[in-house]
Amino acid sequence: MYSLIRKFIFSMQPETAHNFTVQLLKLAGNLPFPILPMPQNPTEVMGLKFKNPIGLAAGADKNGEAIDGFGKLGFGFIEVGTVTPLAQDGNQKPRQFRIVEAEGIINRNGFNNLGVDVLVKNVKKAKYDGILGINIGKNAITPIERALDDYQICLRKVYEHADYITVNISSPNTKNLRTLQYGEALDDLLKSLKAEQTKLSQKFGKYKPLVLKIAPDLSEEEIASVADSLVRHQIDGVIAGNTTLFRDPVEGLRNAEQQGGLSGKPLHALSTRLICTLAKELNGALPIIGSGGIHSVTSGQEKIDAGAKLLQVYSGMIYAGPKLIQDLAREIKLG
Repeated sequence: MYSLIRKFIFSMQPETAHNFTVQLLKLAGNLPFPILPMPQNPTEVMGLKFKNPIGLAAGADKNGEAIDGFGKLGFGFIEVGTVTPLAQDGNQKPRQFRIVEAEGIINRNGFNNLGVDVLVKNVKKAKYDGILGINIGKNAITPIERALDDYQICLRKVYEHADYITVNISSPNTKNLRTLQYGEALDDLLKSLKAEQTKLSQKFGKYKPLVLKIAPDLSEEEIASVADSLVRHQIDGVIAGNTTLFRDPVEGLRNAEQQGGLSGKPLHALSTRLICTLAKELNGALPIIGSGGIHSVTSGQEKIDAGAKLLQVYSGMIYAGPKLIQDLAREIKLG
């Protein structure tokens, strides 16, 4: 059935199709029954109990509008956002491009969202009973030197309403954002956010894990440096990773020349390499959430075998449909 639905969705421009799907799932969230069952494959990570290890990656539901609808597809956890302190339009349209032959997508959205206050309102209305993560970022108008201010504003506003919070410093579509992944800039950011997390956990009487989302384009030396910072600052988890600027897997294909981050099947090998290197450097000090290019049970299992404890999908679901979530949740064998 999804092949027919996909044909209809793919007849629209990618961003139109995305917005249409989110609104459809927003309506579906009000149904008194699940669309698909919640597969039970329980695991505990970061002190949180997941019904299954398959999550929705950030970017699909930026404003938390369709949490209940996505939940009805069988996700064990959902990550909403990326959200910024102020609403922003993002980059100029068109900004999403399919590479159908390779089952890939390029986007240069630029954190388009309605702002953190709108997201919090939507999260408070949601009835989803899985694990909910909230992904936070900085506004485009905020100088990179003041990025910490934006992350702290968002952290304070979402803390009470999230099961975990992800700090996104790896999108290629916000100017200079990825510079926060390196050296003193990363150490300063993590130190300050960890201190804020401690204050908030005391204020609300509950500890919420802090997760960092990094890029798959880092060198082995850079990955080792990031891993060292994560351990020293006692960050609770890491998402490996975001979209890539590399184009080798799609070279020569239609839309491959578009600027932005590449996701989907072409990203699989690169993100798995990131997980492998991180796992070696971290040596179990904190869990890895594998994200990027998961398009089948086999590709998902490769990421688990490489060292991931949880998985996130987004682009793969667009090409394969909700059955991918069900198959992964049921068949993935956890280490």
